[in-house]
Amino acid sequence: MSLPFGPRAIDAVLFDLDDVLVPFQTPAAWQWAWRPQGPLLGERRVKSAVRRALRAWDRRRWNGLAGRAPPADLTALRAHLGQTLTEIAGRPVPEADQVVRRFLKPAGDVERYADVPPLLDRLRGAGVAIGVVTPLPEESARWLMRRVQLPETLLVGTGDPPALPVPDRAAFRAAVERLGAPPERVLYVGDLFWSDVRAAGRSGLSAILLDRRDGWPDVHVGRIPELGQFDAALAAGGVAAESDGPSEG
Repeated sequence: MSLPFGPRAIDAVLFDLDDVLVPFQTPAAWQWAWRPQGPLLGERRVKSAVRRALRAWDRRRWNGLAGRAPPADLTALRAHLGQTLTEIAGRPVPEADQVVRRFLKPAGDVERYADVPPLLDRLRGAGVAIGVVTPLPEESARWLMRRVQLPETLLVGTGDPPALPVPDRAAFRAAVERLGAPPERVLYVGDLFWSDVRAAGRSGLSAILLDRRDGWPDVHVGRIPELGQFDAALAAGGVAAESDGPSEG
């Protein structure tokens, strides 16, 4: 079966995992990784720092895709998380590598998004194929999925070498092949503008921007703040090919 998507139809939905289906860069997660016994981190400060760092990460991934920088692999992801820690702390943290390792192998509580289970249940009921991709190491991804009771069988792409993770075109192609649908009938849902929705478009997929952090206010087409508005984005046809979104960083 399929979903109506503007003038077309969608047979499969491919989701980014971290901060789309599972909260990842949260104040609680950074608290546990960096200062589990220390003073409480300010929630507003952490959220602001993460928002800035994610925009920089989006540019870094896009520049890697465009050939202006090396591809954004797992080493680049660790560097991004280290920079996020610097933003949170307001200074370089000498033990940053150790903190990032802890962050990628969390043992604290995992928050949940209430809008995820109803949508996944509805997609399954409609016979729509579902897949999950992430730049995270497979071990981290599977741990997060188990903690929020997402079937690990949905995982179709991670950041583990030797293959590059999305937004690499080969990674998108591999994920789509595992879903068993042609790219033009696959919808991708990600939380970054350039290196998620734009990169998916370059790989032949349709896309929706799930902007839970309100980090992309200039995107007016195909942008939703939560998955409860998924149907509205379907009706609108997702992010347009020439969106009125932000300028390239």
